[in-house]
Amino acid sequence: MAEAVKQTKKKKAKRSVPQGQMHVLATFNNTIISFTDPVGGVLAASSAGACGFRGSKKGTAYAAQVATEKAAAILKQTYGTSRVDVYIKGVGLGREAAVRSLQNLDISVDSIADVTGVPHGGVRPRKARRI
Repeated sequence: MAEAVKQTKKKKAKRSVPQGQMHVLATFNNTIISFTDPVGGVLAASSAGACGFRGSKKGTAYAAQVATEKAAAILKQTYGTSRVDVYIKGVGLGREAAVRSLQNLDISVDSIADVTGVPHGGVRPRKARRI
C-alpha cells in the first residue's frame, strides 16, 4: 500500500527589482510594452490588444498609454521597481504616450534610447532585363 506523502511547498521569496528596463515596440498596428530586469528577463508585459483594443484602435497613443499603465502597475506591485531605462523601437503613435504615462505611476525614467532598426544596404536588386 502506497502512503500519500504530503509535501509542503516553500513560499517563494518576493524578489525586489529596484531598477529595470522598459521596452516599447510601437508599430502602426499595435504597441507592446515589456518591463525587464537589468539583465533582460521579462518581469511584466502588456499590449494594446491585450487591454481590449481591437482593429485600428490598437495603434493609437491612448491604447499605448493604457497598456503601459497595466504593465507598470503589475511591475510596481510585484517587484517594487521605481526607476527604468526606456528602449523604444518602431515608428508608431505609442512612442511618446508610453513614456509619458510612467510619470502618472511615479516611475522615474533614467534614460531613453531609440533602438529602431535601420536598413543598411537595402533590398536585393531585380535581375537584369534581357531583350
